[in-house]
Amino acid sequence: MNHPDHPSLFDDDTPTTPSEAPIEIFTDGACSGNPGPGGWGALIDTEGQKQTWSGYAQNTTNNRMELLAAIHPLEQLPAGSHLKVVTDSVYVKNGITQWIHGWKKRNWRKSGGGKVLNKELWQRLEAAAARHTVTWQWVKGHAGHPGNEKADTLAREAIIQGENGMISEDPAG
Repeated sequence: MNHPDHPSLFDDDTPTTPSEAPIEIFTDGACSGNPGPGGWGALIDTEGQKQTWSGYAQNTTNNRMELLAAIHPLEQLPAGSHLKVVTDSVYVKNGITQWIHGWKKRNWRKSGGGKVLNKELWQRLEAAAARHTVTWQWVKGHAGHPGNEKADTLAREAIIQGENGMISEDPAG
């Protein structure tokens, strides 16, 4: 197809490219007790089209729920997606962008020598993120950020639904 203003930019053999706007994923985890019943929630915003995902675990920790909130969308979205993951978890954001490199060099040990908790979930998150181009952003939780507030609501609702037998338990919880 030729474009009258820029003919050199629109040749017949030029493939159409999808929008470069990132898919925004707002994630949160919640626990009623820590450990205790937990839920995770994710709001996926693809250029204004919103989807919500959530899950439940009967006996878990808040950190596991925070990780699963990020893992599930990254595993399910098409490979090669441009993603912006927004989390209120310093644990998730710093863990995947900074700490994981040292953990792996030290054979999944923290700088103090103790073993890294949730190793299997960190490995899943790293593998899932490697399938995409991901930007990680931290936001303060419970500060009125609409995407974060929705993810928090999804996580808390998942706990209620799970405790009432309305949704199945996430086996990784």
